[in-house]
Amino acid sequence: MRQTSGARGEVAHAPPVLEISEGETLRLISVLLGNGRDSAASHASARRLLRHFGTASALTRASLEEIRLLGKVAARRAVVLHTALLIGRRLCSSPLMPGDKFSNSRELFLGYRPRFFAASKEHFLSLHLNSKNQLIREVLISVGSLSTSVVHPREVFSPAVRDSSAALIFLHNHPSGDPSPSREDRECTQRLCSAGKILGIRVLDHIILGYEDYFSFADAGLICEPEY
Repeated sequence: MRQTSGARGEVAHAPPVLEISEGETLRLISVLLGNGRDSAASHASARRLLRHFGTASALTRASLEEIRLLGKVAARRAVVLHTALLIGRRLCSSPLMPGDKFSNSRELFLGYRPRFFAASKEHFLSLHLNSKNQLIREVLISVGSLSTSVVHPREVFSPAVRDSSAALIFLHNHPSGDPSPSREDRECTQRLCSAGKILGIRVLDHIILGYEDYFSFADAGLICEPEY
């Protein structure tokens, strides 16, 4: 059912994506800031932003105020660029829809990464699956701090039981961008797996989303199969 995405215990890397040149990126940002024109002023603002953030990917995590101040642009121009970046993230997001079937951890990472790319706090999601591994619905369990989210088995499994879920997949983001699991991540996963065994609900995976990479507990062999 699952395709292995990397060696056991290692952070998996996303496949390469088609990238546009740095010059083209600079021009596109300049056009957005210049109300449709690549003017000298908008070009200079675009260059300041890219110089500060380093890459276009990092720029997508910028706040409206950062774009305005660091780019030295008018508020309405900053709104245009910020809105365009938000739309871009939405268009790149392709999460599972009800009825869709779970295939592998890589597809989930690529589908959900854009949603949390600019998140400053950890978000913990639970995907409820039926006996055919098709999505019933997704549930936001908690929103935590910069480095942690509090997850209790009761809050995870209560809605899963109501949905008559046969299996669950957990996803959460690391705002730092590094998907390496912390001690708390490992302990949380173990608690949830243990609770699932008692309730007869399989935990298929727990995926940590970083900026460019992800970590799958299942691919790393850290999800214990239930014994029924």
